[in-house]
Amino acid sequence: MRPGSSAGAAAGAPGAPGAPGAPGAPIRVLVVDDDPGARALHARFVSEAPGFVLAGVAGSGRAAVEHGIREGIDLVLLDMRLPDVSGVEVLNRLRTLGHGSPDVLVISSSRDQVTVRQALAARVVGYLAKPFTQEVLAARLADYRAERRSVRAGAGAGSGAGAGREERELVLGQGEIDRLASTGRIGVAGSRGGAAPALAPVPKGLSELTLTRVVEALDPVEPLSTVELAQSLKISRATARRYLDYLTEIGAMDLAHRYGRRGRPEVLYRLVPAVQLPWAGRG
Repeated sequence: MRPGSSAGAAAGAPGAPGAPGAPGAPIRVLVVDDDPGARALHARFVSEAPGFVLAGVAGSGRAAVEHGIREGIDLVLLDMRLPDVSGVEVLNRLRTLGHGSPDVLVISSSRDQVTVRQALAARVVGYLAKPFTQEVLAARLADYRAERRSVRAGAGAGSGAGAGREERELVLGQGEIDRLASTGRIGVAGSRGGAAPALAPVPKGLSELTLTRVVEALDPVEPLSTVELAQSLKISRATARRYLDYLTEIGAMDLAHRYGRRGRPEVLYRLVPAVQLPWAGRG
């Protein structure tokens, strides 16, 4: 029997009171953090939050994906720094479930713009920077619960469990992350209004022509490594890396990792869909 489920066949029946996903049922939460102390602390915070139940904990990215796929999780509290696969890669894998994917609230000490942008592009429900108090997390969970109820009430009886997820506004915390989310330089694929991510003016030392070639060589589905991009454009690895770093910095890239048998993982780059070049069509 899964954690948080009730005994008896009726409790597990779809739509039964207390069944995962049923109206009025507790929201099932998975806590993902590689730090055992933080994991235990945040698990306690969740257990003491009204309307929420701790469905499980995970200390690695692979375990998080396995729990998220198999155990009827509603919400994942996800740390971005994990020992095997990054939090961004966990987000990408969970999103392959479509409307069946759980919501994700990022809880991370990572405050750099690249990480925040990548999380936002995956349509997380919030980004909470560590450390935080129990009161702060409880308030964020209460907001999420209220919004979840509102979305379900407006979706109607036949709209499905995932209705309204893609229309959800981003609910962020800290002022610096709020400002980053409101600058207009962050592209959120599938967000309200369908605005495409736009590139800022090219900084000194980069060429508009070369940047255009780099963007054209990249794909939103099939990722490329720095070496593969350099070979396809017949440019040096250092040059390819400079342009990829720039695109990543402005939030135009999704990052993944390729893990080999030895050494550090290789970074792979996917283009955020519909990147707009500000100089395109300029006479």
